[in-house]
Amino acid sequence: MKLFNEFKEFAVKGNMMDMAIGIIIGAAFNKVVDVLVKKVFLPPLSLLTDGVNFQDKRIILKDAVNNVDGTIKTEEVAIGYGALAEAAVDFLIIGFTVFIIVKFMNRLRNKSHDSKDETVVTPKDIELLSKLTDLMEEQNKLLQNSTVLTDKR
Repeated sequence: MKLFNEFKEFAVKGNMMDMAIGIIIGAAFNKVVDVLVKKVFLPPLSLLTDGVNFQDKRIILKDAVNNVDGTIKTEEVAIGYGALAEAAVDFLIIGFTVFIIVKFMNRLRNKSHDSKDETVVTPKDIELLSKLTDLMEEQNKLLQNSTVLTDKR
């Protein structure tokens, strides 16, 4: 029963929904990147390399062995470095895209945390903390002025 209550609390707090949304968006983004790499970036690269299809590039360690009737007796053993190159391009595109998104989100967050910037709504906790900081600075100035005045007497 305790486990069920913990799960219910986890689901209600929104963590599960946030994770589900992130996973769904990530899967869709993966499809977009896959098409971008295979249909946009690799064809010009293949053209530059005289029509080489990177998906088919591999180092054959052991050739396939066929029976007399033409059926495959033993499968080919090969290292698919073309697929690795494709995955590396995928990784670079995803990494760069995530970098740009995080940079954009950090810029928005920093802008919203600046309490003096009136173009963006500042979150209440940041607004209250900045007011508290301003009040403390004002109080420190008053205390310093009163200390200086009492020292001069």
